[in-house]
Amino acid sequence: MNQFDSLAKLYKTTLLDNVLPFWSQYSVDWESGGYFTCLDREGNVYDTDKFIWLQNRQVWTYSMLYNRLSQKLAWLDIARNGAEFLAKHGRDDKGNWYFALDQFGQPLVQPYNIFADCFAAMAFSQYALASGEEEAKEIALQAYNNVLRRQSNPKGKYNKAYPGTRSLKSLAVPMILANLSLEMDWLLQNGQLEKILDQTVQEIMEDFYDPDTGLMYENVTTDGKHLDCFDGRLINPGHGIEAMWFVMDIASRRDNLKLVNQAVDVVLNILDFGWDREYQGIYYFMDAQGHPTHQLEWDQKLWWVHLETLVALLMGFNLTGRQECLEWFQKVHNYTWDHFADSKYNEWFGYLNRRGEVLLNLKGGKWKGCFHVPRSLYLCWQQLETLALVI
Repeated sequence: MNQFDSLAKLYKTTLLDNVLPFWSQYSVDWESGGYFTCLDREGNVYDTDKFIWLQNRQVWTYSMLYNRLSQKLAWLDIARNGAEFLAKHGRDDKGNWYFALDQFGQPLVQPYNIFADCFAAMAFSQYALASGEEEAKEIALQAYNNVLRRQSNPKGKYNKAYPGTRSLKSLAVPMILANLSLEMDWLLQNGQLEKILDQTVQEIMEDFYDPDTGLMYENVTTDGKHLDCFDGRLINPGHGIEAMWFVMDIASRRDNLKLVNQAVDVVLNILDFGWDREYQGIYYFMDAQGHPTHQLEWDQKLWWVHLETLVALLMGFNLTGRQECLEWFQKVHNYTWDHFADSKYNEWFGYLNRRGEVLLNLKGGKWKGCFHVPRSLYLCWQQLETLALVI
């Protein structure tokens, strides 16, 4: 058994025997529909509000695993429980997706940005594929078209910025649109996917990527320039790295090895810049010029940042064979499994302080749900299985 084979088994068994059972057992609200995501270390519900991002992400996770791994009816039932709740309660009368609902589906927070719509499109695309339901296809396309329509002004009337003084655009929009569009491929018209992928990759790699530093900036002006201010200097290492595996995914579909290697270069540059050399782990936020950030949580270590990095590094190694990817993977893998995996109860911690100590012992909340851990474990398992066969 080589190292990749044993690692593949670790990621597989953790996904199937540890993480998914946690969400299947504790999160599903069979009475009211949807899912509880505010779960403590042992799986007890500590808040019953339902956040649309996380509701849709859980529909996507169970639908995706049903479609790509095993057609287990229990997984489809869990996906359906969320999809039916969201189809009934998730949108306002104009089709915009709320941010939060109460347990029973009453809206709590207005649809103040397009990311709820993004995850709705992802969720209902996968669920439609799993269930064959025509309504799910229609919901997916409606949400996706919402995203396309609002991408230049993601927050619409809820934008707090004063118009025209400091107009910035965020990496979050093109990066999620790149991944989302691949998810929507089977529902899109001929040529639509490639056109959108061309636009998003160009925007990411020309506007947000800075060739002088080799880093991916979080915010730039509408014409791709840097501003010397808090937001203009902001580096979000996790976002930059996650965006790069999205770009690698697109580039590999197109056999564009040059773009794959460029994305790998960016991942390695971000890791070199964003790695905490004193306590290990990847910083949450950084300033491109080394100034203090306005995010007080800048030095925390977050689960999703490290998990998405593992995906990017394995994908980069698989596609290029570059040894730096494997060396960094082993380093990030060791830190991630030593600090985020819970040795006593199922699922993983999400938030550590700079020293790597558990800051919040929740397993789910307003932002952490059934998505990054299972998706990353699944993708790493698949990458590792491929490597085990060829090396």
